[in-house]
Amino acid sequence: MNTNAFFVPEELVIIAGRGIYPLMLAASARQQGVCRIFAAAFKKETEREIEKLADETQWFNFGQLGAVLEAIKASGIKHAVMAGQITPVSLFRLRPDAKALKILAQLSKRNARTIFGAVCAEFSAIGVQLLPAWRFMENSLPKAGQLSRRAPTEREQKDIELGMRVAKTVSSLEIGQTVVVKEGAIIAVEAFEGTDETILRAGKLAGAGTVVVKAARQDHDMRYDIPVVGLKTMKVLKKINASALAVEAGRTIILEQDKIIAEADRMGLALVAVDDIAPVIPAQAGIQNQKNPDILDSHFHGNDKH
Repeated sequence: MNTNAFFVPEELVIIAGRGIYPLMLAASARQQGVCRIFAAAFKKETEREIEKLADETQWFNFGQLGAVLEAIKASGIKHAVMAGQITPVSLFRLRPDAKALKILAQLSKRNARTIFGAVCAEFSAIGVQLLPAWRFMENSLPKAGQLSRRAPTEREQKDIELGMRVAKTVSSLEIGQTVVVKEGAIIAVEAFEGTDETILRAGKLAGAGTVVVKAARQDHDMRYDIPVVGLKTMKVLKKINASALAVEAGRTIILEQDKIIAEADRMGLALVAVDDIAPVIPAQAGIQNQKNPDILDSHFHGNDKH
């Protein structure tokens, strides 16, 4: 992808979560011409290496939203990007400050969309523009097509199509972004545990040969919680002997893409990026209003019920 067409700010705040993603983004931002990088990092989450890539790094406890906003405002930087995950267990260990408590108290529903949406509004209030989470990671967004040496079989392709439609549906309901399918059956749907644990659960339930699909909701706000696949997930796929992985083209970040593809080929895994597929039900519909409840029945009423 030609990154020259994108606006490059002279200064950038990286709100850095877990893993290699914030590190890769920082390096890419520097290569694209960002002169000054301020990293807002989180204790027990962000890699220490971020300090080598940023001009300034400040460390916070997860939940110190007011302190983060104050530090970013004091930096004078007007553009920011969220990169990297926060471990799910951190949400239960959250010690919110007054600013975070105020936001949470105003939310009737608490999920990634409402919480991060409220956080985005707070950044706007201090004059900071949040860029899409894929910004500076354009070369990690795969185009539609076959990425691995092996193409999906006819059975795997059908599972991918089903999985993508269901993933679009459950993500629209704020449940998760990952669905695991085998031979037309929905084996597992991601909930609070995250992608890797969902895949492991599917392996225990269905054994080898599962098809894993990952996709964001139809109208997903790409400033946060963008689908990401990394080498850790590939290790989990290998552990359960999955047969295929499908991601959404142009809307999923594949970290260290060359290594991911090489690993897929070593595993004999079919890895593909697919164009957008409409959900089973519209995003605004509820479970009780869905026109085709049988599509989801194997998850919501089967052995995988939480």
